[in-house]
Formats: sequence, C-alpha cells, structure tokens
Amino acid sequence: MSAGGLDSVGSPAFTGEDCARFRAAGWWSDFTLSDAVRRNADRTPDHPAYLDHPDASLTWREFDGAATYLAGQLAGHGVARGDRVAVWHGDSTAIHVLFVAIERCGAIVVGIGARAGTREAAAILRNAGPKILLSDHKRGAAATEAASMAEIPLAVLGVVRAGDAVHLSADVEPKPVRVEAQLGADDVFLINSTSGTTGLPKCVVHTQNRWFYFHQLAVANGLLTGDDVFLPVIPTPFGFGLWTSHTTPIFLGATAVILERFTTAAAAEAIERHKVTVLCCVSTQLTMLMADRSCRDRDLSSLRVVFTGGEALPYRPAAEFEEVTGAKILQFYGSNETGLLSATTVHDTAERRLRTGGRIVPEMSVRLFDGDQDVTETGRGQPACRGPATSLGYLGGTDHDKLFTPDGWMRMGDICEIDAEGFLRVTGRTSDFILRGGKNISASQVEDVAMTHPAIALAAAVAMPDPLFGEKVCLYVEVADGATIDLPALVKHLLALGVSKEILPERLIVLDELPRSSGGKVAKGELRQDIRVRMEADDERS
Repeated sequence: MSAGGLDSVGSPAFTGEDCARFRAAGWWSDFTLSDAVRRNADRTPDHPAYLDHPDASLTWREFDGAATYLAGQLAGHGVARGDRVAVWHGDSTAIHVLFVAIERCGAIVVGIGARAGTREAAAILRNAGPKILLSDHKRGAAATEAASMAEIPLAVLGVVRAGDAVHLSADVEPKPVRVEAQLGADDVFLINSTSGTTGLPKCVVHTQNRWFYFHQLAVANGLLTGDDVFLPVIPTPFGFGLWTSHTTPIFLGATAVILERFTTAAAAEAIERHKVTVLCCVSTQLTMLMADRSCRDRDLSSLRVVFTGGEALPYRPAAEFEEVTGAKILQFYGSNETGLLSATTVHDTAERRLRTGGRIVPEMSVRLFDGDQDVTETGRGQPACRGPATSLGYLGGTDHDKLFTPDGWMRMGDICEIDAEGFLRVTGRTSDFILRGGKNISASQVEDVAMTHPAIALAAAVAMPDPLFGEKVCLYVEVADGATIDLPALVKHLLALGVSKEILPERLIVLDELPRSSGGKVAKGELRQDIRVRMEADDERS
C-alpha cells in the first residue's frame, strides 16, 4: 500500500496472509477503476458512461479521453504519485472524471461532501493535508475560505465541464502521465469523512480492492450487468454513493444517471426518461418516493432492483412500491468503515428483503460483542468484523481503540440480533448518534457548535422521532443569565460559522435546567422521553 499507505492509518488492517487469501478467493484483484475505464473505452466506446440528467452525457471513449486530459493538467500543475488532492464538488459526471484522473496521476482523492460547511471542510483539509483543492463554481468561494481556515499551504483550483471535456479553470499545460504512475488496487486511493463521536468528522482510508469486493457482492445479489442503467442519488464521496455511482458502474461498463440534487420529482422523471433499471438510495429517499403519489404518474416500470440502506423501511409502503414498479428492494447493513456485513438478494422472500438487513456475509467473519466480550453465541450484541470489505481505519490511527476490538475486529455502532438462519436486524445503538435520513449525526458535534453561541450555557442534542427521516435533531439548552435564544437566531449563527446544514438543529427547547443523572451528567434518557411526550401532545392538538 505504497501511496499514502499504512503509516497514514496507524496500524495494518490486514496481514499478508489475509491479502493472499482474499486474492486467492477472487475477492481482491489487480484490476483498477482506471483500467476498467480504458477497457470500456476499447470495448464499448460509444456506450453512454455518465449522464448529467436530463441530457448531458459522456460515452466511455469521451470519459476516458476527459480523464486522460485532466490527469495531464494535474501533472502539469505538479501533482505526482503519493500526493493528496482534495475534491469539493457537487454530484455530476465531472466528479467521476476527476476521481479517475487523480488515480491516473498516482494521487489520492480527499473527498469532501458537497453539502459540507466550511468548518467541516477545513477540518478535513487540516487532517488530510492535501496538496491542492479542486472545486466547482458553486463551492469556489467556500473552498477558498475553507483552505484559509485550514491554515495549511494549499492551492485552490476550479474545475469546469465544457462539452465532452473536464478541465482545470487555471491555464495549465498538460504533461504526459505514464500508465505505470497510476495507483494499484491495494494502494490508498480515497480518504473520505465520517461522523465523529466527538467534535468534527474523522477521515476514513480506503483501497480500491475493498470496493471491488463490495461491487462483486452487489452484482451477485442484484444480478447486475453492463446493460443496467443506474440512478445513484447518494453523495459520491461517501461509501454507499461511491460504489453505486463510481465503482460498480465503471467496473460493469454500465451507464449511470447523475442528479445534481435529489427530489422525488427529479428522480421519477429520470427513471422514466432514461429507463433506469437500478435505483440506489438511502431508506429516507425511498420512503419519500413511495409517499409522493405524483410519482405514480411516471412510468417506473423499467426499475428492476432498488438498493437501499441506512435505516428500517416501512414494510407496507415498500411492498406496495414493489407491486407498482415490479422492482425488488434489496437492503444491506454496513458502514463507511466496515463495508457491508449482511445483505439481501433478489432470491430472498419479500419478508426477508423488507424486514431485515439480510443474511450475514460469511467471509466478513462477523462476531457480536458486549464491550470487549465475545457474545456471538447469544445472537445479540454489537457487531464487529474482519474481512475483504473493510477499510484501513481512520487516518493517523485516530480513535483506533474505539473502532477496533483489542484483537483487531472492526466495530459497528449498533446493537443487532442475528437469527438462526443468519439474518440480521438492528435493534439499538451504542453511540450517541442521531440517524437522520440514513446519515449518522454526532450529538456531541451538534452540542459543540451550538455552545459557540454566547446565549447558550449548556446544550444536549437528542433524536426526535420523525415519520419520514426516522429521526431529526432536537436541541435542549440552558441559557446564560439574562440571555434569550430562538431557533432562527441559532441557525443563522451556525451557518455564519460554516457549519454543515446537515447537523443544524430542527427544534430548540429552552429549559431552566437540563435534567442530570446521579453522576452529574445530562440525563438524555429523560430528554428523549420528554420530546416524545411533547410530540404526542402536538399531534393531539393538530
């Protein structure tokens, strides 16, 4: 793992014996995404590779040419093997060209979510230390601000899509890039972020091979082929978005339709217009589609498979969606760090597909823990795994002891039950997260930023039940003497700090004093009960 390898992580995730076994089984390969793009350009040059809905597209020949030209520009700017290149870009064809171009230079993508605030982006830049930051025009000013906040030497360049070309906005003379310079399948190729349990997000380190393995399982479970048309509506830098919009479409040589922003109307229109066969979305997005009756006016009959995850689906609407469209909904369970631990397939019954996270994947070697004690035999506990889909861990070994068990198994943050047939269900959570629309939001992160407001003396964030998103962020506060605060004022303050919109509180409750446990800590259990009672009262009044 030569390019930004194991010393970037803190400790090895796999032994040499593990790697040899994964290769012998065919789970890992020496074939890379850049190799796959060249193969696609050779075999099916005129097949659509990526389409920016509604109609801007690149064929595989054009995609390959665009990635080669952009790699040359990056090399001309001084990007070399082992460098890190930050990408803060909206979902579009261009971001996929960027990822392949960076790979061809032998450099590593530092992926920043399109909706990140400047504070979050700056923290990622500070932790990952990229050489340059590439952004689209919508994030141009924010990118410059985040780079300044990161206080590291960093060039900020714009990226422009024009016709079948993607190029740097700066006038850079392209420099030839040797094929030998590109990354290998075991090299670190991506550093992205995940919700931290304290403060700001942590950076997760990825090789291509972990996603090649994930890709193979997706193909087997969904019977996917190069003739499929994908509609992935999860942001690209993150795990679920990465394999559905980048890894699997490229390895298959299939077509991916990209929405700049998800709405139910845009998704339904894209499915009908492009005859989408594979929809990839978090559970909340699928719930929104199922609830929007106007989507039934669109022809969704081309759908064959829907990959979804993040939280439980409402069974009855999901079953009705299958009946209306003819598609099969496939759920899986995993994380950005671990990959998938369990998955459903098109061969499973509707009961299994819609009510569970699927059957445990044997080669992921899942065990259940209570603290550091192995309780696998009980069928209930916190899952941990060691297998070919896992990441290398957190950059610099941050929170290594929290992510891994003492003997090296990578933990999840949930409590799960595994039945006698190996099917998994999530029954609880070990970490203080709020799961909003499939995204983990750290309660302590919300609390930390809220307490930057001078009126707030103490803050406690808890999950507020929501029929669509599963949970939303409710913030309880004590105010400083004589101070006042309301939700609009707090939100305005947080946005001015560059806080990501995804972690903004959606309800604010001011108390004279937050309840405390006997040990003096805020009694969040009482607050969770309080918000449930308040919401029940709201329902009765409405």
